[in-house]
Amino acid sequence: LLSASSPSVAQRPTEEQILNALKPTAKTRGLTTASSRQIAEERRFIDTIRKIKTRGLTTGEREQIAEIARNKPAIDLEVYFDYNSSTITKQAEPELMKLGRALTKPGLRGGVFLIAGHTDAKGGVDYNQRLSERRAQAVKRFLTERFDLTDDNLVATGYGKSKLKNTDDPYAAENRRVQVVNMDSQPTAQR
Repeated sequence: LLSASSPSVAQRPTEEQILNALKPTAKTRGLTTASSRQIAEERRFIDTIRKIKTRGLTTGEREQIAEIARNKPAIDLEVYFDYNSSTITKQAEPELMKLGRALTKPGLRGGVFLIAGHTDAKGGVDYNQRLSERRAQAVKRFLTERFDLTDDNLVATGYGKSKLKNTDDPYAAENRRVQVVNMDSQPTAQR
């Protein structure tokens, strides 16, 4: 994962770095029947998740998508929100504009991307879960409103404080992040 957790603008990923971090890995020859079956099961699950519009993901669905995402191309982005807010700040917009442009480039266009919101350990479990979900939805809304990205191509969910990036410092800023994962992760994402 490429991380953009430092407040320093110089360390923020460029559009090119975002694109490269999310690029699908090349297909390998010799997939076994078992791995082909697993890929097909993952795709069916992701397609099911993409269609959910009226509710958030269940705990089981969040865990399953996190497991699938674990080995997919991903990047962590620091997206700023005001305290106790899911409104994207002006400070966050340049980062999200780079992300949106990267997601519309050949090689990523048409892919399916998980937008996973995370919080630090301050606050209660339920509160942080709801806040991370609202923040992930805000990022999804920003990208669909400003770029030619469809609602079906972006799956937003929150993990609250359950998947800390820095477990040694649960209150560290790098835990407050949005992770973007290429769930398609096949060189044929462009449609």
